[in-house]
Amino acid sequence: MHRPPWRSWFAQHSREESDHTLSDPVVIPNKASLGQRLAARLLYVVLRLLRLTWRVRFSDPHGSLVAGIEKPFIICVWHNRLAYAMYAYRDSIKPVSGRRLAAMVSASKDGAFLVEILRAFGIEPVRGSTSRRGRQALLELSRQMKAGLHLAITPDGPRGPCYEIQDGILSLAQVTGLPIIPLGCASRRKLRFKSWDRFQLPLPFTRCDIVYGEPLQVPRKLDEAERDKIRDELKHRLEAISPE
Repeated sequence: MHRPPWRSWFAQHSREESDHTLSDPVVIPNKASLGQRLAARLLYVVLRLLRLTWRVRFSDPHGSLVAGIEKPFIICVWHNRLAYAMYAYRDSIKPVSGRRLAAMVSASKDGAFLVEILRAFGIEPVRGSTSRRGRQALLELSRQMKAGLHLAITPDGPRGPCYEIQDGILSLAQVTGLPIIPLGCASRRKLRFKSWDRFQLPLPFTRCDIVYGEPLQVPRKLDEAERDKIRDELKHRLEAISPE
């Protein structure tokens, strides 16, 4: 019987992880402080109240959510659109596809705060980034996929640059064989924070448009030129459905 490529990768890297346990530094993700947990709970309540006023319109022209009933996918959304993405999962992805979601979150202190928000929305956090716990995070996300969960990554997170695709999401798509679904989010009236990602928060009573873009499949093997081409294509698809 043919063995899926992600299983070969998973078995190989599991062995490597075991072989290097004694020599590789172990990165322990930061846990949320009491203040972060309270702040996360407060923000969750604020987002729930705001959602009662938003007029949200979902659009899935490529039928990605229905296809997600049979097979998981990877959601790709800009870091500054996370406020929209929480409700894309709760009000659209989970009800239609029937699958839960696992999302990669930085192992940093800021990531610990985001973990508390994700858990409040029923999303399973996996700690890691391109710079910290990258390999461990890919292994854990692969396990979540095997358990039937969709996966999610902010391709320009956790520290930017804003709107620049990093390698993590392409590597995850190669390892798992899952299609990348660009998630476009926009609103007519919003706050823009002075953070590195220019985080967006839709204002009360505005309309929010959430669009599932055309799926992008990443080949198992890529040379550098092909990788750059796919990175540019993914960025183009995200920009097309995420107007400023």
